Amino acid sequence: MMNLRIQQPFTATPRRQEGAVSVLMVMALAAMAMMAALALDGGHLLLNKTRLQNAVDAAALSGAKTLSQVAGGINSASATQAAALSTLMQNANATGNNELATAVAGNPGAFAVVELSSLVYGPFSYPGPSDAKYVRVSVPSYNLTGFFWNFAQSLGVLGNKTVAAIATAGPSPTSPCDLAPLMVCGDETQYDPDAGMFWGFQFGDLQVLKSAAGNSSAIGPGNFQLLDFGSGGSTVRDDLAGGGEVCRNVGQDVQTSPGNMVGPTSQGLNTRFGIYNGPVSASDYPPDLVTTSSNPSITYNDSVSPAQTQYQGQAVTSNDGNLTAGGNTIYDYNDWRASVAACVAGGGSGCESNGVFERRMLKIVVGDCTGKQGGSTSVPVLGFGCYFVVQPMNGGGTEAQIFGQFVKECEGDNVPSPTPMNDSGPNIIQLYKTYLGIGIPSTDS
Repeated sequence: MMNLRIQQPFTATPRRQEGAVSVLMVMALAAMAMMAALALDGGHLLLNKTRLQNAVDAAALSGAKTLSQVAGGINSASATQAAALSTLMQNANATGNNELATAVAGNPGAFAVVELSSLVYGPFSYPGPSDAKYVRVSVPSYNLTGFFWNFAQSLGVLGNKTVAAIATAGPSPTSPCDLAPLMVCGDETQYDPDAGMFWGFQFGDLQVLKSAAGNSSAIGPGNFQLLDFGSGGSTVRDDLAGGGEVCRNVGQDVQTSPGNMVGPTSQGLNTRFGIYNGPVSASDYPPDLVTTSSNPSITYNDSVSPAQTQYQGQAVTSNDGNLTAGGNTIYDYNDWRASVAACVAGGGSGCESNGVFERRMLKIVVGDCTGKQGGSTSVPVLGFGCYFVVQPMNGGGTEAQIFGQFVKECEGDNVPSPTPMNDSGPNIIQLYKTYLGIGIPSTDS
């Protein structure tokens, strides 16, 4: 006999299914709420990660900038750390960063770590090596407020809601766009950075950057190492005062400019020492942070062979940046560097209240003068030299030399290179990808 229960039609009514629909609706709403809550937490996390990274990036750049200014000073590491942490604190206190400010709690030193290194890849430490160039700022853990995150954490689904950030900053080579209209003749065969030799120049070498009337010139008669960057004396004045915007690259040519132009040259250059004559002013061209120089001045004697720079009648010699003449010491680059570091760190004496860092540093062309014979001539660019101006320029035509010490590095104002600074010349401070050891990139930079 056929089973009657099998033949019985399904007679369940919709009312009997209402409970199942309600359960499904509750589950769907709960899932949607969880997704919305996670989206809220995720957006909050990403926003604060961005804010933290921006603050850490700025702190690293500020630290590296300060380090370039105080390098060689007694408290260079602590001054660098203070600058980085101060910038971090200012970013935390900026509008919209209330949560970050609460986490820093007025004590950035306990929130972030500042370390220094001579190499962009480290190792980093504090106070770091004496020749440190690069600064790394890191925040290992920044705890954030949880919304649904706390509930999910209580169920063991998620860990702590935290973000981290790390940034490295330091010098990068650049082709300058504020060249002084001066040139020294270099030797491309005498270029060995590992030996500290740059086109025949070594750190601290005293050079004549502009010759005077009656002096011999490597470019030939009538040339005084000036370059043609514009229309005559007014351009020379502005460029030497620091108002130039001329860019050149290695391999390009520069045009020499015959003529002594003593007045415009001295008027422009001497603004860097706080001396103002002619149509130049302190508001446009402030002095260097430190304008000290030796008195009496260095002179140039070409009546002897070979010609020599002299101080109080004695030949000037350079030893690792220290200038001496017989038993006389001369105010030189190393003295200036220590004085500037003290000024930047808030101490020291002789600091100009309206002074600007590295105004006494000139970026000039190193040219290949081989075969050049005076007059207006094109000279290939071998590279760029950073020169510390030792003293103001004398206004007399036969004593109108500019003396400078060759310095391996100085500030530039152009586009940075993707490679770290490992050579000589103008540089610019930039951020680098942070590496936790060679070849191991950080995921938080």
